[in-house]
Amino acid sequence: MQVTQSKYDALHFNFSSGTAVYLQLAEKLELLIVSGAFAQGERLPSVRELSLFARVNPNTLQKSLALLEEEKLIRTDRTNGKYVTEDAELLELKRRSLAQKTVDAFLLQMEQIGFGKSETLKILNKGFNHETNSSSLA
Repeated sequence: MQVTQSKYDALHFNFSSGTAVYLQLAEKLELLIVSGAFAQGERLPSVRELSLFARVNPNTLQKSLALLEEEKLIRTDRTNGKYVTEDAELLELKRRSLAQKTVDAFLLQMEQIGFGKSETLKILNKGFNHETNSSSLA
């Protein structure tokens, strides 16, 4: 399987973030899986191929994949490699969980910079209206 740049643009790391690289990698791979960038049942590239593309040690990548396997997002076929789960219900549950974490982090940040709920909603509505108006011009 040939690794292409577009699917893996998200595999960039902040080595000074304080979060272990294997955890960052696991999060980014999880996002690629739940977003559908890797389709249900799709065979993942080899550990060697993925580690070269992500510019990490294969052991680091393997540690990330082990986390995803524990979460049942991927499975290993001993002779054919690693595959994305075919469990659509699990993928949707994970997708919604990631969305909720994103919303919670956003709301916390808005609160920290002094915006209440009603002000935050106004800003979001303005953003949605701007997006709607921009896309209707295209």
